[in-house]
Amino acid sequence: MSVNSTATAAMDSRVGAGEYQAILRSPSFQALVSSRNKLGWTLSILMLVIYLGFILLVAFDKPLLAQKIGGGTISLGIVLGLGVILSAFVLTGVYVARANGRFDALTEQLRREVGR
Repeated sequence: MSVNSTATAAMDSRVGAGEYQAILRSPSFQALVSSRNKLGWTLSILMLVIYLGFILLVAFDKPLLAQKIGGGTISLGIVLGLGVILSAFVLTGVYVARANGRFDALTEQLRREVGR
């Protein structure tokens, strides 16, 4: 998402054109957009690597995934599949924690700068 589309989504119709441009140029706004985009892309790529790695194992190393764990009936593939699902929850938690901490702080700093 670009800076302009982020600003458009964040601003309501009561914001004047001059104030809108001031927000776009604000270092706090730039930091917020940059930080959010970096984290979003990093977590997305990490999830893609985890998922793609699992799919590649399914496609090219079925005997490895078929190995039983601890002499029981559960295979390595089931454990790794659950790991893929759990990693999605963990990465979502990381994003939410960052959004509730750093991103909220940057948003509040931006509001103070523009007097809202």
